[in-house]
Amino acid sequence: MEKPFSPAADRNKEPILEVLKKAIRPENHRLLEVGSGTGQHAIYLAPFFPKLEWQPTEVSENLQSLKAAIKEANIPNIKTPYRMKVGEDDFPIRTYDVILTVNTFHIMGWKECKTFMKLISGRLEEGGKVLIYGPFNYNGKFTTPSNEAFDKSLREANPSSGIRNFEDVLSAMFKNGFELLNDYEMPANNRMLLFRRLKFVSKR
Repeated sequence: MEKPFSPAADRNKEPILEVLKKAIRPENHRLLEVGSGTGQHAIYLAPFFPKLEWQPTEVSENLQSLKAAIKEANIPNIKTPYRMKVGEDDFPIRTYDVILTVNTFHIMGWKECKTFMKLISGRLEEGGKVLIYGPFNYNGKFTTPSNEAFDKSLREANPSSGIRNFEDVLSAMFKNGFELLNDYEMPANNRMLLFRRLKFVSKR
């Protein structure tokens, strides 16, 4: 069986690495990757952070091929992938230092995006980082004609998919206890949003 390969993952792996080098601290021990796809990011990135436990996840229909790719790569700090479908599965009951998700927000419905942002607030301690990679609109407008065409194709395939508004993501993350540290320009009209978990505040 031919191994799944993502040209986009191959193109963006080095720019993502440069951002991770800035975001990940020596004291960080656990990273959760939500939507690991073909596993190319984990396989390329994890060896640069050998003391970081890298936990891949994927939806059930892609899980077996992801497991096979991770097993073949045999990288010591990548854990066995498991199923996670946002909106159906809870996040694992343990605390992570870093949560990474690449090219998932425009695939998931906005309801699932909001669920993701709510769930991660309970899985990161103060100072924990969240990195969200993908295309975003700003002030409700597409940044390029190609992004507009991409959004059209996404919505034709699934009406709940589509490029998200940066301001909506920012607002939802703020409500769930995060601050924006940086908004990095990435290849092919994408962005990497870097957030940090603020101190837990009692809501009594």
